Amino acid sequence: MPKGYSVYGLSDIPEVREGDDLPRLLIESADKQGLEINQGDIIIVAQKIVSKAEGRRMSLSEVKPSSEAMNIAQLCGKDPRFVELVLRESDKLRIVKPGHLIVTTRHGITCANAGIDVSNVEGTTETVLLLPVSPDESAKRIRTGIKDATGWDVGVIISDTHGRTLRDGQVNVAIGSSGVVNFRDYRGKRDMRGYVLHVKQISVADELAGAAELVMGQADEATPAAIIRGLPEIVDPSKEGSAELNMPDSRWFFKPEQPFAEQMVR
Repeated sequence: MPKGYSVYGLSDIPEVREGDDLPRLLIESADKQGLEINQGDIIIVAQKIVSKAEGRRMSLSEVKPSSEAMNIAQLCGKDPRFVELVLRESDKLRIVKPGHLIVTTRHGITCANAGIDVSNVEGTTETVLLLPVSPDESAKRIRTGIKDATGWDVGVIISDTHGRTLRDGQVNVAIGSSGVVNFRDYRGKRDMRGYVLHVKQISVADELAGAAELVMGQADEATPAAIIRGLPEIVDPSKEGSAELNMPDSRWFFKPEQPFAEQMVR
């Protein structure tokens, strides 16, 4: 049999509100579409619905910017209240320049604006959505909830859209995971000609998040989750967390060269 896997979008999910039971919503959506979650499935869940369910919605009208936030806002041209939230969610400032505010979040993820988003929230820039407090714990709760309800072991990935160094465009990546093998490690193995591979370590979790985006979309598709089926070897209930996906500073080839580089936030 030829190798292959399938990706199915879960589109029959109502608008998520704070306190909603995401495992139940995902199971019900799959059932309505005739998919039914099975052993070895990998569930990709958009960060936005996780943040909504966990009450991570914020109104900028309730935010009082600090003097530091106002200074940074002048440099990057962003709303000082928005910058204040970015600082609260961040561990280090990386790049501050017109139109750009790159930080490392308290989760260890280096990204723009600490992952704070305004799209698909309220249709206004006055309401924003913060990342989950712990995307890994969020993924674990969803995985456990599905296991309790169905009896099946599945993998769960929380995905978000990020840019990539020296590449145009954005892709979906894994910012949280539970029950998933994050890497397919080829180091020490031989290729077809006998050459021993030294650095080849494929980020499977990010590849899965990217594959799911093709059916989930970014605009009005209303498909905030997906099932990836046919890769049971990627599911491992003993695996927890996505921290290993974040490259440590010591291995960065490209580093910011400006006064804000490496500055700790408060």
